[in-house]
Amino acid sequence: MFSKKRIYLDWAAAATVSRVAKEACARALDSFGNPSSPHAEGRKAHAILEDARTRIAALAGVKADAVIFTSNATEANALAIEGIVHAHLQKGVQPADVHVLYLPSAHSSTIGAVERLRAVGVSTEALTLTNASIDLTALKEQLRPTTLLIALEAVCGETGTRFDVRGVRQVLDTYQKESGTRIYLHADASQLPLAESFLRTRLASDTLSLDAQKVGGVRGVGALIAPRQIPLSPIMSGGGQERGLRPGTEATAPIAAFAAALTEVAALRESFAADSCRKRERLLARILKEIPNAIENGGSSHVSHILNVSLIGRDTDYLVALLDEAGFAVSTRSACDSDEEGSRAVHAYTTDAARAGSTLRVSWGPGVTDRELDRFATSLIHAVRFLDANTL
Repeated sequence: MFSKKRIYLDWAAAATVSRVAKEACARALDSFGNPSSPHAEGRKAHAILEDARTRIAALAGVKADAVIFTSNATEANALAIEGIVHAHLQKGVQPADVHVLYLPSAHSSTIGAVERLRAVGVSTEALTLTNASIDLTALKEQLRPTTLLIALEAVCGETGTRFDVRGVRQVLDTYQKESGTRIYLHADASQLPLAESFLRTRLASDTLSLDAQKVGGVRGVGALIAPRQIPLSPIMSGGGQERGLRPGTEATAPIAAFAAALTEVAALRESFAADSCRKRERLLARILKEIPNAIENGGSSHVSHILNVSLIGRDTDYLVALLDEAGFAVSTRSACDSDEEGSRAVHAYTTDAARAGSTLRVSWGPGVTDRELDRFATSLIHAVRFLDANTL
């Protein structure tokens, strides 16, 4: 059961920092000036900042000024969701006359932003899910003349489920043609870059959020992709950085690392996704064959580097501890939901408390080998058998 070398399989929580990101960060650390300062040191830091902005904008298919740097995707989600609504309220619209739809399985940062809007009187409503997919037929019935925003995620970080953002956009476009009502669409795309391009036109959302720590960058940086025509109100006050929407001196070195990591991920994506698909199928087949009462979670549409299973009747928190001792880093659910009982995403898909309370998530990135996943599968099977033999 015990492994000689630790194997990291929790990339959905935080990816390992890539070599190119470390090198980019180290180079940028020499430019210590404030990027808003007019002197030579400030201009040098500003050049690094704007180079990173331009590179990320190219990957997203937007103008450079559409990239707003934040501290992480949590902040980017809040800025998009609350920023769009508060910009609308500043026109004199009453909160009760604003309707927001959201994905009930979304990351806690999206849920938190929606809850804060609800607290000030905004009408909020969960999207209907069917078989871990957004029910587009039900969505048509949920839209109202007061609907302003739909907040969802491109990929669920807990289960790897890939949501049909473009399908939602098509429903909204049809509704706008018929009613004249403009509805904004925000997508948390922080888990998407390892699997697919995050081109804004391809994703078809008005705004999207990214996070450095999900792609091999340095933790502490995120980005909101929001072209200037999208009305946004800042959610913090302070300086005028980032179009006046995100006050605070930009973290130049981590931002440079973020751009480097995203660029590398884009170059590796096609081969990585294909290889991960094969790895995922192989790992899942072995788990389902050798562990009784194991169930795959997440529906039929998913990215290839995240696998979530329910091991019904087992204490998976204890199982994660056993695997950690054996040299494997995995998780039960989103690290941001670690205080909750069970997976909120799986419960939203299934309404099955037993299934949501016994989840195990395995996620990986470039460099993880078949042999390492085989060793993990063997240790997992042994750990489950140990649990089964010692559970009263």
